[in-house]
Amino acid sequence: MKSEQNFGTRLLTIVKWFILLFFLLVALLPLVWLFINSFRSNLELQISSFGWPQKWLFSNYIKAMEMASLPRLFLNSVITSASAVALNIIVAAMAGFILSREFFKGRDTIYTVLTAGVLVPIIAFMVPYFSLISRSGIYNTLFALILVYASVNIPVSIFLVTSFMRSIPKELEEAAIIDGCSFTQRFTKIIFPLTQSGLVTAGTFCFIYSWNDFIMAMLLTSSIESRTIQLGIKFFSSQFITDYTTMFAAIILTIIPSVGAYMFLHNKIISGLTAGAVKG
Repeated sequence: MKSEQNFGTRLLTIVKWFILLFFLLVALLPLVWLFINSFRSNLELQISSFGWPQKWLFSNYIKAMEMASLPRLFLNSVITSASAVALNIIVAAMAGFILSREFFKGRDTIYTVLTAGVLVPIIAFMVPYFSLISRSGIYNTLFALILVYASVNIPVSIFLVTSFMRSIPKELEEAAIIDGCSFTQRFTKIIFPLTQSGLVTAGTFCFIYSWNDFIMAMLLTSSIESRTIQLGIKFFSSQFITDYTTMFAAIILTIIPSVGAYMFLHNKIISGLTAGAVKG
């Protein structure tokens, strides 16, 4: 009987690891293919889409930096993403504090309305954002992208930050009130420092969206001075020819920061997502 149970347990373990490895390969195969082909020549790619480079062409990366003005676009993306994250976190933290720690009429309705934006497709905001940005006179500026990226991620950030703040024991805040803390001090000295994991999670999602966005950047900018790094990828395609391998090198360079940010902040992101799931 025990041998049958052990056999069943081992079989389930094997099946589980087989499924996990299968999905891991499905996720990694496109990235590995992209990385290998970024070192090949266009002729090799046209002959066969799969294969090792006859000669590893590191010059593709140098060429990618020069052709698409990637350093300038990279700087624009860093400024835009960092500023959008900072603005998004500040607004989400203040809104989350009010919605989670204060009691007033209509609080739940306001929370529902704000978080309902998660259900609206981002593409539905294209016309309203374009009209508002154009009429505001900030079209083709980094400031326009910062405002759009920060606002698009407000619903998700408020949802995460509010859930995290609700999990903080109220006794800490009550003790601070007894010690003489004001409304502002309760936020800055008690709640805000204890919400770091939730803020990091919200900020990471905002950063990944801001860094990887193409549609809004294409819609709201028209010159290289204000465009982001994702738009540099289209510079490798023209009416008659596309430099695929150099474009692959540029894509590898563009995905490194977002992947690195997630790997570096992985633990805080998981803890932020699970905050408030269990109350005790």
